[in-house]
Amino acid sequence: MGFELVRVAVQGGERPTVQIMADRADGSPITLGDCQAISHDVSAAIDVDDPIAGAWTLEVGSAGIDRPLTRVKDWNRFSGHLVRVETYFPQNGRRRFSGTVLGADETAAQIRLDDGLEIAIRHPDIRRAKLVLTDALIDATASPPRTN
Repeated sequence: MGFELVRVAVQGGERPTVQIMADRADGSPITLGDCQAISHDVSAAIDVDDPIAGAWTLEVGSAGIDRPLTRVKDWNRFSGHLVRVETYFPQNGRRRFSGTVLGADETAAQIRLDDGLEIAIRHPDIRRAKLVLTDALIDATASPPRTN
């Protein structure tokens, strides 16, 4: 459909909510119409395959500016920006980290912590990683001004 999946989350018990975050494959901003198209196709697929018993809710949206970092390409695209990371298990005695994104490869994400120490966290060990909203991030993700 011309979109890339950023994240899928299923939350809740009796009536779960399926949350989908997507990007346009061409890098342009995702629109409300895009979200509607994704919702339509995903709803149909879930109805046919029936992986969720009973009633459920679907939410489709863009990853946003202060987006989660879930793919290697995201870690590399947002190199130089601030991130908060939580791991499943303690790494050097802690589970929460904040610092600057240095990039990633297929194995691990690289972060320069606030104290200057550079660390690598293996992707499977990352529970959650999210960009921190800053003026620099807003400037980096702003759409170019329209020309007439």
